[in-house]
Amino acid sequence: MTISGKQLIGEARSAEGSIHFQARNPATGEALPVLFTEALSDEVGQAVCLAESAFPAYRDISNEARALFLETIADEILALGDTLLDRAMEETSLPLGRLTGERGRTMGQLKLFAKVVREGSWVDARIDTAQPDRQPFPKADIRQMHIPLGPVGIFGASNFPLAFSVAGGDTASALAAGCPVVVKAHPLHPGTSELVGQAILAAAKKTNMPNGVFSLVHGRGVDVGLAIVKHPAIQAIGFTGSLRGGKAIFDAANARQQPIPVFAEMGSTNPVFLLPSALTAETAAGFCNSLNLGVGQFCTNPGIVITDNSQQAEHFVESLGTAIKGATPGNMLSEGIKQNYEAGVEALQQAEQVAVKATSQIAEHKNAVSGYLFSTQAAAFMTHRHLEEEVFGPATLHVRADSSEELIKLAASLDGHLTATIFGTAEELKENEALVSVLQRKVGRLIFNSFPTGVEVCDSMVHGGPFPATTASQSTSVGTGAIKRFARPLCYQGFPQEALPAAIKDGNPLGLHRMIDGEIIKD
Repeated sequence: MTISGKQLIGEARSAEGSIHFQARNPATGEALPVLFTEALSDEVGQAVCLAESAFPAYRDISNEARALFLETIADEILALGDTLLDRAMEETSLPLGRLTGERGRTMGQLKLFAKVVREGSWVDARIDTAQPDRQPFPKADIRQMHIPLGPVGIFGASNFPLAFSVAGGDTASALAAGCPVVVKAHPLHPGTSELVGQAILAAAKKTNMPNGVFSLVHGRGVDVGLAIVKHPAIQAIGFTGSLRGGKAIFDAANARQQPIPVFAEMGSTNPVFLLPSALTAETAAGFCNSLNLGVGQFCTNPGIVITDNSQQAEHFVESLGTAIKGATPGNMLSEGIKQNYEAGVEALQQAEQVAVKATSQIAEHKNAVSGYLFSTQAAAFMTHRHLEEEVFGPATLHVRADSSEELIKLAASLDGHLTATIFGTAEELKENEALVSVLQRKVGRLIFNSFPTGVEVCDSMVHGGPFPATTASQSTSVGTGAIKRFARPLCYQGFPQEALPAAIKDGNPLGLHRMIDGEIIKD
C-alpha cells in the first residue's frame, strides 16, 4: 500500500481542497514525503452520509461476520509490515520497539473485541415473561437489549499513533458495537493513519462489509473535526487528547439541535500517594522510570506525588531528584507539544510557594525536553488550584502533607483523574481506609503498589474517570466495557417471536447468558 494524502471516503479517494500540509520528523524537523490535502466540509459530509447509508446493513450482519471483520483488520495491519513501522517512526520519532509493541496491542484490541462480539452477551439481554393472569392487572412480555447508536466520529490521538488512533480502541469498540466509523486522522502522523485506514478498508472488502463502514479524513485545524461533530447523522464521538480540545468538542456536540454523547479522555495528573514504608530509593527509581516513560507523554503519567512531611520523605525526594537528574532528555512528539510542556513548566517555576528540586540534563535536540521535579506544601496546593493541571511531559510535583487529616483533605480537594495510586504495606492500606474511600470518588482506576503508566487491555480495565479526566465518568475507553459507549438499550414489549431480534428470542438461538425473570442464565 502507498500513501496518497487523500481522504478515504469508503472505497473512494478524494482531494478536493486547496489546503495542504506535510508530516514532519519531530527529531529533525524534516518535512516527510507526501502532501496531504485537508478535507472540505463537503467531503466530510460525503463520508458521514456514506456511513449513514451503510449503517442499516452493518448493524444487522451476524456476530460471526462482524467478528471476522475485526480479526481481518488486525491481519491487514500486520501485513503492512515494515512500511507501517518505518513511517510511524519517521512521523513520531518513537523507537521501533515501542511501535512494534503498540502495533501488537492494536491488533490485540481488535481480536479481543472480535471475541466479545462472537460471544454476544455484551448486548445485556433481559427478558421478563408475560403474566396474563396477574391481578389486578396482567403483565406484558417485556424484553431488552443493547443496539448500536449509528455512525460514530473518532479523533486519533497524538501520543499513540496506532493503539489510540485510526484502528485503536475507540474505532474497534464502535465497529464491534455495529457502528460505522468516520475517523479524523491526527495531523502529526497522517501517513501512518492513512496506511492503517487502507488496511481497514482492505479488510472491509475481503469480508464483504458495506461501503461506508469506514472513512478517514485529514485536517490540521478545528474545522474538519467540528464538521464531523456537527453533522446530524453522527450519533457519538470518541476522542483522546487535551482538555481544551475535548471540552470544545463536548460543547459543540451539546450545542447541536440533537445533542450527542462525547466520550472524551482529556488527560490527568494521576496522583501517587506514598505511605511511610514506600518512601525508599527503590520507589524513587521506579517513579522516575514511570515519569519518563515515553518522555512523559502518556495520559497516565504520574504528575503529582504526595507524601507526609517527615525526614524520610525528604530522603525520598533527594533520591527522586538524583534519578531525574540522571535521566536522558527525549524528543517530544511535535514542536507544539514541546511548547505546551515548556509553558506548563514555566507556570510551575513562577508559581508561589513552589520550588524546583531537580532537573534532568539540558535538552539539546530539536524537540527534546528536560525533566523536572517541583515541590510544594499541601496548603499551597489546595489554595492554588492551577497546580493540579496536567503538564504533558516528564515533570512532576511533590506535595507534602503535615498530617493524616491534611492528606485526606488534599485528596478530597482533587479534581477527577484517570488513576490514583497508593504505595505502602497491606497494614498501612487498612489504616488509610478513609483515603481509599475518598479516592474512589476521584478516579476510574485505583492502583496499589504499582505505577499508573501502562494500561492493560482486558475485560475489567477502566480507563476513564470523573471530569475533567473524561466527559463521561460512567464509561471506559480501554477494555471490553468500551463497547457499551456506542450502544443504547431498547425495550420490546408484546412483540411476537418472529419479530424479535435473535438475542432476545425464546430458545436463545445465539447461546447468550441472559437475565430471565431476574435470574442470569444460559437457557
